[in-house]
Amino acid sequence: MTGRTLAGGYLTALERGDLAGVLALFHPDAVVHSPLYGPLPAAEFYPRLLADTGRAELRLRGVTQGERLVGVWFRFDWTLPSGTETGFECVDMLELDDAGLITTLRIFYDTATTRAAFERETGGSWHHPA
Repeated sequence: MTGRTLAGGYLTALERGDLAGVLALFHPDAVVHSPLYGPLPAAEFYPRLLADTGRAELRLRGVTQGERLVGVWFRFDWTLPSGTETGFECVDMLELDDAGLITTLRIFYDTATTRAAFERETGGSWHHPA
């Protein structure tokens, strides 16, 4: 699978709220490192993210690929369950195993425009627990 194919499948499943589709791309022991949620197993991170999402629109901007590393640059227009809209440019770095499954995903974006709304909605974040 190419990096672009993996990125497209990941963003499509995430945008649709397809938990099974997202998790199918991950190794069972995969970890996601998020600026809002902190480091969590993928099987815990994505149910939380989807529960905190009223709507998501993701637009792929670009993909870079190394031997076992895929960088996915995208626009994430995120609507929280209350209807609060927030959006940001994001880069997800995906580390892959021999089978092409994601073992580690590191999320990079500036949370300045998102954190306050997220914390009001959820009661806290990784760096600012409730």
